[in-house]
Amino acid sequence: MFSEISLTFIGHSAWRITHGDHDILIDPFITGNPVATVKSADLHPTHIIVTHGHDDHLGDAVDIAKRTGAHLISTFEVGNYCEARGCGHTTGMGLGGANMFDFGRLKFTIAHHSSSASDGTYLGNPAGVLLTLGGRTIYHAGDTALFLDMKLIGEMNDIDVALLPIGDYFTMGVDDAVMAVEFLKPKITIPMHYNTFPPIKVDVQDFIGKLEKKGHRGVIVDPGGAYTIGAGGA
Repeated sequence: MFSEISLTFIGHSAWRITHGDHDILIDPFITGNPVATVKSADLHPTHIIVTHGHDDHLGDAVDIAKRTGAHLISTFEVGNYCEARGCGHTTGMGLGGANMFDFGRLKFTIAHHSSSASDGTYLGNPAGVLLTLGGRTIYHAGDTALFLDMKLIGEMNDIDVALLPIGDYFTMGVDDAVMAVEFLKPKITIPMHYNTFPPIKVDVQDFIGKLEKKGHRGVIVDPGGAYTIGAGGA
């Protein structure tokens, strides 16, 4: 059964996904994020999903989880790291593993990047996220390079919205992200992880134009803006 899902772009790779009574934050880098349009204290999520341990993704996750009691879900190492810092409700999973939660199904995919805390703690492997809720599937790729197994992810999942990094330098750039869309075949692609800092400044319109030439649909959501998956589709 399909129902409406709202995706609000906080900025960088941080998203707020709301569906019914569920309010899910992904990679809530807010404090110190120059493009964020909200404050950490204003958010009251039911769940927090973290793709890896870098500061611009783990961000405010621990503080928000401790303040709100939100259920924090991440990879095994990041989950343990957050639990040791006072997060009372955490779940740590492995790459390729899936689980049903009260909001729907979550599966962690591979991502080609790295993962460590600012204090140097090794935090396992980074991840992408396949989130299925309200009859729809959202793929948040986390920080990643282009990799061929994205083709398998696309073949095995009917992806309604793909949230892909395009900023280059630390992740895929525009051309690699276009190839990722060719592999994934989502109904809609929304770019992220660009123009937050000088090293990842790119022309987002170039990305959208290249997608359209390949017959794919891309949507730009500015920080603070939202995209809604309606009951009728993406």
